[in-house]
Amino acid sequence: MLEGGAGRAGGRHGDAGELHPLMVTHAIFELSGGRLTVNVQHHRLPGGARVLAVFVPQAPYVLAAPDGAVIAWDGAHLVPVTPAESEPVADQDYTAVVPPDASLADLDPAEVARLRSLGRRQGAANLPDLDFLRELGLLVPSGGALRPTLAGILLAGTPAALRAHVPQSEVCFYHHATADVEFQFREDLLRPIPALLTRLAELIQARNRFTPVQVGLFRIEVWDQDEAVYREALLNALTHRDYTLRDVVHVHHYPDRLEIMNPGGLTGGITPGNILRHQPKRRNPLLAEVLARLGLVERAGVGVDKMFSLMLRHGKEPPEFLTYPDAVTLTLHSPGFDAEFVRFVSRKQEEMQTLSLDMLIVLSLLAREGEATRAHLSRALQLPEDRTPRLLRSMEEHGLIVRAGPGRGIAYHLTAEVCAALGRVPLGQPAPAHSAPASPEPAPAAQSTAPLPEKPRRPAPTPDPSALTTAEIRAVALTLARERGQVRNAELRDTCGLKTQQAWRVLRRLVQDGLLVKRGNGTRDAYYELN
Repeated sequence: MLEGGAGRAGGRHGDAGELHPLMVTHAIFELSGGRLTVNVQHHRLPGGARVLAVFVPQAPYVLAAPDGAVIAWDGAHLVPVTPAESEPVADQDYTAVVPPDASLADLDPAEVARLRSLGRRQGAANLPDLDFLRELGLLVPSGGALRPTLAGILLAGTPAALRAHVPQSEVCFYHHATADVEFQFREDLLRPIPALLTRLAELIQARNRFTPVQVGLFRIEVWDQDEAVYREALLNALTHRDYTLRDVVHVHHYPDRLEIMNPGGLTGGITPGNILRHQPKRRNPLLAEVLARLGLVERAGVGVDKMFSLMLRHGKEPPEFLTYPDAVTLTLHSPGFDAEFVRFVSRKQEEMQTLSLDMLIVLSLLAREGEATRAHLSRALQLPEDRTPRLLRSMEEHGLIVRAGPGRGIAYHLTAEVCAALGRVPLGQPAPAHSAPASPEPAPAAQSTAPLPEKPRRPAPTPDPSALTTAEIRAVALTLARERGQVRNAELRDTCGLKTQQAWRVLRRLVQDGLLVKRGNGTRDAYYELN
């Protein structure tokens, strides 16, 4: 702690009352190039004069001066740090820090009761409040008294404590009526994490819709945004974000997607290409451990797997991660879903007893793109190519996929039986004429008898799918864009006999590959040009 404003003037203490604490906070932040955030407060001396007390937290990383020099305080002076000494301390937990001026008054009794209700299955839930919080590690002895850690404030802090100690824990929610950047509703939430989850679920559910899918005697409700998926995504953001950064979490709810923008990049070597396989890494161990003990998150780090599995089972694309050095954006797409795929997975699950996430990834990719090489499937599975043969052989034995082609040119596609269950034409066979199909699909009849809460967002089935391969459809899209200057979803759909979502997926993949650029917004106004 450093004190200012206590210099001697005529034998009396000077007064720092005219200096606002935020002025000093902002000045130090600017002078340190945004590397140092301090807590500045007024304190009154016995003689009546006021001084500024500056609390400087220990940084979990090395700080450098603007000129690149690394310096440290040795207790009396600022001294340079040699390269050998400048290695950052590994795995320091910012949420385990105890703010120097924190006290029991920073905890909200109602929020402590909420934590207790979440932890009913834990033996600690039967302890008195203080012992319950100590058992979770949210209260620790410090300075001769029990004080809350930052994790304790994040989970049960009062609004004043959150503003004073972790104002960056705020979440900004935006609702967009269209795919445009303009939003029609915004709510800024600075609440403890359990209360945050409750309010965010209310905001999303108020604008959420579902479509019933009949599977035999049962009905599956497929929501635009599945609550189990977005709760897992929100918990990931709040648990693993970088609380040393002063940025906040942003949640954008669009008609066709939910975007969660999270401060702090992925930790410990995790990337979007290995997030399913990499060993879990916790940026905030204490906070993650408490949430796991309360039953809100999984200790085993299967949250991402759960999101992938639920979205694929509901006929949607998997979550999409976009990373930056200091941020992560998670997108949950919901432009529609494949009802036939939902029915197929539900029936196959009963038949096989288990349909693993890896199998779902392969089936979903082949249902979307028609065929894929082993290298392509390996990338989707986030596995080395030599680790996929056993899975693919197992799926072949179960009659789910079939391979064709010689040597390394082997490609995989769905079997004729699976294609029939999905209402698709087997690869390489001509599309049927526009007459009644040989085996009518039960979906329309079942759909018509199920009551709908409102008009489904998913478009009605369009003409029979084409026998073209994904590569051929991509070539058609590029040819249309080259000859006409642009290509729209409807044009590609009509030319290749696709459904709306099939055309959208091909165009989206071409944009991701850098071959096309999307212009305009919405499904009707959007068009694509050559990049």
